[in-house]
Amino acid sequence: MKRTAKIAVVMGGKSVEREISLRSGAGVMQALQALGHDASSLDYDERFVDGVRERRPDAVFNALHGPGGEDGHVQALLEYLAVPYTGSGLEAASLSMDKHLTKKLLAAEGLPTAAWDLFDLSGGTLPLLPGSLDLPLVVKPRFEGSSAGVAIARTHEQWTAAMLAASKTYSQILAEEYVDGREFTCAVLGEEALPIVEIVANRAEFYSFDSKYETGGSTHVVPAHVDDDLAARLQMLALSAHRLLGLRDYSRTDFIVSHDLRPYILEINSLPGLTPTSLFPDACASVGITFEALIDRLVGYALARGDLRDAVA
Repeated sequence: MKRTAKIAVVMGGKSVEREISLRSGAGVMQALQALGHDASSLDYDERFVDGVRERRPDAVFNALHGPGGEDGHVQALLEYLAVPYTGSGLEAASLSMDKHLTKKLLAAEGLPTAAWDLFDLSGGTLPLLPGSLDLPLVVKPRFEGSSAGVAIARTHEQWTAAMLAASKTYSQILAEEYVDGREFTCAVLGEEALPIVEIVANRAEFYSFDSKYETGGSTHVVPAHVDDDLAARLQMLALSAHRLLGLRDYSRTDFIVSHDLRPYILEINSLPGLTPTSLFPDACASVGITFEALIDRLVGYALARGDLRDAVA
C-alpha cells in the first residue's frame, strides 16, 4: 500500500518568478492531492517559518523559482527546522544559482562553456566597452533564473543600453560569448538523463522569459532531432554537471550547440519549472512518466531522506 504523507508546498515568494512559481505550485498541489497526500500550500513570506512549525509536515515540496527558492535560502531554513524537502541541498542550490562560480567549475573540469567576463555594477560606474570579449555578447545577471534580465548585445549601443538596464536591478552581470546555434536541454531525474529536448523560440531571438511561459512562446521537440552521438554527449554532459555541482533528485542543463556541432553548457537549473509549458515534464512524458508519477517520485526522495534522518537520530 502506497504511503501517504502530509506535504507542504512552498511557492510564490518575492522574486520576478513569483507568478511562475505559483503556477508550478498549483500543479504540484493538484498532483499531490490526486496521489492521496494531505497537501497544503505555503507562500514564501515572513510567516513561512511559523507556517512550517504550525503544520509540521512530513516533507516540504519546494516549488519556488529564482532567488529565495533556488539559491539556498529556503533550503537553509528547512535544514534549521529539520524538515526534509524536495530538490537539491543548500550548498548545491546556492552554487548552481551563481552563474559565475558554476562556469568556473565547469571550465576547471574541462566541461564546455562559452567564454565570459564578470562585471560589477554596484559602484555606479558602468562599463562602456565589453572588456576582453568581442561583440556579440549575451548579458545576464549573475544570480537569476528563467532568463530574466537576459539580453543580446550586438553593437556598442546595445551593450550600453544593456548595462544601463541591468544596473537598475542587478549589482553583478555576466557577459558571455554569443554562440550561434540550436538550443537544447537535458533533464536529469535521480541519476538518469532523460531524452534531449530541442527548444525553438517562436516569438523571440532566444529562449527568453516570455518564450518560456507564454502559451505558444516556444516549441519543445522531444526527443530532439539529433543523431545518437550528439544526444549521448549532451546526456553525458548533463549528468556530469549534475554530479559536479552536487545536485540531487532532479536538474536540467541547458545547451547551445553551434552549427559545427560543438555543445556549450549555458546554465544548470537545480529546480526546473513544473508549469504546463515547462521542459522537465515534457522530457518525462516522452519516456512514459506522467506528471503525477514525477511528483510522486520527487516526494518519495524527500520522505526517504526524512526516514533516514529519523533512523540516525
